[in-house]
Amino acid sequence: MERKIDLYFQKWKKDIIRKPLILYGAKQIGKTYSSLAFGKKEYKNTVYINTQNNKELKELFQKERSTEKLILKLSTISEETILKEDTLIILDNVNDIDIIKGLKIFGSEHSKYHIIAIITTKDKLSEFKGEELQFKAMFGMDFEEYLWAKDETSLANLIKESFTKRKTNPFHKVALELFEEYLTTGGLPEVIEASLKEEDEYVLDSIKQKIINVYKNETSLNNILIDIPRGLEVIDSIPEQLQKENKKFQYGLMGSGKRAKEYESTINYLVNNQLVYRSFKIKDVKSPLSSCKDKDSFKLFYIDEGLLFTAMHLNKKKLLRDENLKEVLYENHIAKTLSDAGYSLYYYQSEGKAEVNFVIQNRNGQIIPIEITTKTNSKAKSLAVFMKKFTVTNQMPIE
Repeated sequence: MERKIDLYFQKWKKDIIRKPLILYGAKQIGKTYSSLAFGKKEYKNTVYINTQNNKELKELFQKERSTEKLILKLSTISEETILKEDTLIILDNVNDIDIIKGLKIFGSEHSKYHIIAIITTKDKLSEFKGEELQFKAMFGMDFEEYLWAKDETSLANLIKESFTKRKTNPFHKVALELFEEYLTTGGLPEVIEASLKEEDEYVLDSIKQKIINVYKNETSLNNILIDIPRGLEVIDSIPEQLQKENKKFQYGLMGSGKRAKEYESTINYLVNNQLVYRSFKIKDVKSPLSSCKDKDSFKLFYIDEGLLFTAMHLNKKKLLRDENLKEVLYENHIAKTLSDAGYSLYYYQSEGKAEVNFVIQNRNGQIIPIEITTKTNSKAKSLAVFMKKFTVTNQMPIE
């Protein structure tokens, strides 16, 4: 399946100051698949090495500081000839600082060897930082990539053109039906591939449940053992939290006696490693928005709306009947999309009932409120209240 990361790989390969690439993102989003596909398409051969529990490789990078000797040993380990410019070296599941130190040598020498190192735990980025390396985030498949996979490239282009030129899309109904299909499927390649094969909902749900368990297992990497079960509690509670009228995260839903202080580090770990998304409540609007947030009031969103669909025990018929459930998936999708684009998430809630789903601030300092409208809430009343109270540059109702 075509991915947007493919174009980045192409530019990276041609870069005259190319450095080892650290590709990071959550599990199951296609990092390894896309890297291998790029290697197969663009190089004479690809050397793939899984670094997880690879004692031999760890010892090699601990002891050796010569790029040529490292290449010679990597060639021996992989039983593959490694050619300058013509071999792609992929190191998967990198979690060790000694391996990164070895890769930095290639970056400092402007080596002609092409190396991609794949990591999952975003916490490691601060430990792995260095000007000798390049970094690129990767995410699940967005709606445009989903349309590519569905052989709907023309529709994807038409949607972009309609948005850019601010004109009506004549195929809006078709696009909306496909988007709602995407919300139930989600952006994880394995699920999308099964959907393209027209597997039934039960098969898709079983795949998604397996992936949910993979993400839950990621909490076991937390260094604070007591936070591991708390992380599972938080993830399991999100579907119920988002179905409430007030979607603010409430600790009491996880059981009596639960306190914010006990879960602070757990939630920070989940957010920092992209296992959940967090949006803070604001009561005031001024620049920077971070100065307005109420750190004790926030919403948490699922890593993928397709997984949320399964975690909420939904089916397509039930979703068609209930606009409120659709809004939950819409809101989760927008939270994910904005966060993946680099925005910090906030939502506005007045003392009354007015709530603007998202308020973001772009790189130019512009503050942009976003309200989701549905058949039952079609007039963006909260956005109107917000605009009367605050002076902002842009506003955006999303249907």
